Formats: sequence, C-alpha cells, structure tokens
Amino acid sequence: MGSLEVEKTAIGWAARDPSGVLSPYTYTLRNTGPDDVQVKILYCGLCHSDLHQVKNDLGMSNYPMVPGHEVVGEVVEVGPEVTKFKVGDIVGVGLLVGCCKTCRPCKQDIEQYCAKKIWNCNDVYTDGKPTQGGFANFMVVEQKFVVKIPDGMAPEQAAPLLCAGVTVYSPLNHFGYNQSGLRGGILGLGGVGHMGVKIAKAMGHHVTVISSSDKKRQEALDHLGADDYLVSSDNEKMQEAADSLDYIIDTVPVNHPLEPYLSLLKVDGKLILMGVINTPLQFVSPMVMLGRKSITGSFIGSMKETEEVLHFCNEKGVTSQIEMVKMDYINTAMERLEKNDVRYRFVVDVAGSKLDQ
Repeated sequence: MGSLEVEKTAIGWAARDPSGVLSPYTYTLRNTGPDDVQVKILYCGLCHSDLHQVKNDLGMSNYPMVPGHEVVGEVVEVGPEVTKFKVGDIVGVGLLVGCCKTCRPCKQDIEQYCAKKIWNCNDVYTDGKPTQGGFANFMVVEQKFVVKIPDGMAPEQAAPLLCAGVTVYSPLNHFGYNQSGLRGGILGLGGVGHMGVKIAKAMGHHVTVISSSDKKRQEALDHLGADDYLVSSDNEKMQEAADSLDYIIDTVPVNHPLEPYLSLLKVDGKLILMGVINTPLQFVSPMVMLGRKSITGSFIGSMKETEEVLHFCNEKGVTSQIEMVKMDYINTAMERLEKNDVRYRFVVDVAGSKLDQ
C-alpha cells in the first residue's frame, strides 16, 4: 500500500450542490497517521440524515460532499501506534471521526456530545482537509472511531447498526430501559424505527408501533415482531392506549404534533426525539406536567455503545432488514428514501460497484 507518508487518492460519489445528485468524484485521502487505520470500504448504509446533508436542509453543507456514515470495510493499512486493529480486520465507522478528548463528554466516554466533534463527512479534519464519507472506495480514520465487526456477523448487516442501531440502543441503555418487562412505543417505521422494534423486542419489551396509516401493520406485527400497532389518526384506539407506555422512541424526521403521543405515556414516561427536524415542535405544558412526563432527545451513541450494540445484536440474532444496491443506483435510492419507499435500509455494495462511471 506504499509508505504512510504518501498521499493517496480515493474515488467516491459526491453531491456538488443542494440538488443532492451524486456523481463520481476523485479526491486526496489525508495521510495515514500513527494512530490511524486505512479502510477499504465494502458496504455503506444510506441514512435519512444523508438526505439532509446533501440537500443542505440544515444550511450547513459544503460541497463537493461524499456522504455515507454506516461504513463497513476491511483494514488495509495501520499506523505504527495502532493497537486495536490489524490488516484484514473487518471494521465499522460511524458518524464521528474526531473529538477533543478533553471536555466533560469526552472524559465520560460520550464523545457524541463533544462540542468539537468531527463528522465523517461535511466537516474539516484537524489537518484542515475536508472529511468525506463512506460512498467511496477508501477512508482513513483514527482507531478510536473504528469498531471491529463481531465474528459471524455479515458485514452488510452490520452497516445499519452503526447509526440506526446504536441510535436506538443508546437511549434505551442510558435511560435504564435495557431491562425486560417494559412497554415501549416506536413512532415511525423507517430505518431507525425498524431497528427500534427489533432491539426493544430483544431486550424483552412489549413493543407498540405507532404509524400514520395502517399500511405497515402486517410488516410490523408479522415480520418485525411488534406486539401491537396503533394508527395515530384512530382517536378511539389512541384513547384506549392512553397511559400505557413507559417510553416512545420518536424517529419521525419531519414536523409533527407531539401531544397525541405524550398522552400514551405513563407517569414519568419519556418521549425520546431522534428525527432531525429543522422547524420548531409544539406542545402545551400540561401534557408533560400532569404526569411528570419528559420530552428528551438522544444523538447516535458513543463508541462504547456502538461496540455494545454490535455484540448485543450478534448474540441475540438481531438483523436489519436491508435492500442492497450498487452505487449507480444511489440517486434513485435517495429519491425512494425521501418517499419512505424502502424496507427498511438501503445498503450500498461499494466494493461491488464501479465507482468511476
């Protein structure tokens, strides 16, 4: 692979402007440092937040931008100070590739809340180079932000766990909901929501899927293993379910009312927001006061929790439901994802794609 000092080029698929259309793009990889690993990318999942990024929905996008943050690949080079990985290891890289390591969140091993965290794409690394994501053939990452994929886990199955999986696992773990016998709700049955059902069921919870229509009922109950299914516009059923849930994981990535779901929570119940929404949400304060309910949020998970969710899913036999595509289909996949037309996560076969055409 050459010496560690020699810069290498990568080929990825990048957005050039807020149209969000991706096309081949060649760029220079940063040098592999002493604490870095170079990864040949095999698979990368497509997340709804990739759409926000490439379309500049949050007003912070820089172009050209190679998205993709559910990255699974093979280690092809390691720096001399790397101790956790060796050439040939199958590894994962999520949304974070850097943090300050000195702030309170970093010292508590919750580096996802570091104010100086570095995103794996649409950010600037410590050397001044822009970071680029996983829809490419190679990336260089500090070993702290790399996790080993457990033996026996299919690499394409691991990809969605690096964002969707840990995004659900982290709040269940942090808020003490990682015990059996609880009653949980999953609002929205997309990439994160379907992992929410599977992980909560594996923890021994009674799981209710809450959706805006009846069209996913059979999938939720028969294929994903949910115990109940609520249509949010069915006022009678929603009233019957009042005060029944310990928590709700709200994965909806667009503006929506909160009050109908707050009413489903027991005393001290939590509505946990996970969707990236760039407009204000509203509720009236008695909805939380009269039940000591909480509206809170959670953002991906720590590196420690990422390792934990991979081992948890491997031990419990939890798999993600994916649709595998090649890179030349990525723009169609993004259009379909915007319409929620995927069951439930696109995973790009990066290594099996011709990236330069």
